[in-house]
Amino acid sequence: MRTDVKHFRCAVKDGVATVALDRPERKNPLTFESYAELRDWFRDLVYDDEVKVVVFASNGGNFSSGGDVHDIIGPLTKMSMKELLNFTRMTGDLVKAIVNCGRPVIAAIDGVCVGAGAIIAMASDLRIATPQAKVGFLFTRVGLAGCDMGACAILPRIIGQGRAAELLYTGRSMSAEEGAAWGFHNKLVAADQLDAEALEWATRLAAGPNFGHMMTKTMLAQEWSMSIEQAIEAEAQAQAICMQTGDFERAYKAFVAKERPVFEGN
Repeated sequence: MRTDVKHFRCAVKDGVATVALDRPERKNPLTFESYAELRDWFRDLVYDDEVKVVVFASNGGNFSSGGDVHDIIGPLTKMSMKELLNFTRMTGDLVKAIVNCGRPVIAAIDGVCVGAGAIIAMASDLRIATPQAKVGFLFTRVGLAGCDMGACAILPRIIGQGRAAELLYTGRSMSAEEGAAWGFHNKLVAADQLDAEALEWATRLAAGPNFGHMMTKTMLAQEWSMSIEQAIEAEAQAQAICMQTGDFERAYKAFVAKERPVFEGN
């Protein structure tokens, strides 16, 4: 997997890719360049066999302050409608790339996680946070709508319609305790344990049936727009495909031998 990126940090080890925005002195804002490079990087994961799991990490005590005020918001006020639509479609494409990358994505959230940063956390599959984490969908506070980058579709599915509506209308931050109680965060850990906890989760997932994880992620996304009947049929087909993998046979043989299965992702 490509790690020679220019606009964010990236390292790959033992099947786990760790990425993070890399402007800690400004609480890791996004720029036009980092949006596009992250989008392309997540798109490329579909064709990569090295990376099994992604950790989107915090950096310098913060996750992300969202779109950079000077590098993004200022220039946006001078763009034409066509240019603005190109930009908003590009940011939405980052969410699509995360959702469709075929790899579990774990967000490790510390400190500030707002605007587009909150969207990246929302688009991830799992979220581990510190008590200092503050997640805010700030779009109405800059005169925009709360419906940005899929927030009105995805956030209600995580925390419920009423809670999502409150956050998206008011732009207020969700505390770490609220996030855990509402199901946005899967777990809260101390700040000095965040990276290790995220890596432990990622390592455990990377050792699992990676083809099966890909199929799980695919169905979690696709079944949003299916009826129950369609979903049941889609899952029947997905599971039948997984039953043809070597990992399914390996799990059976390990069970018979009373051993722990060693999955190979095929």
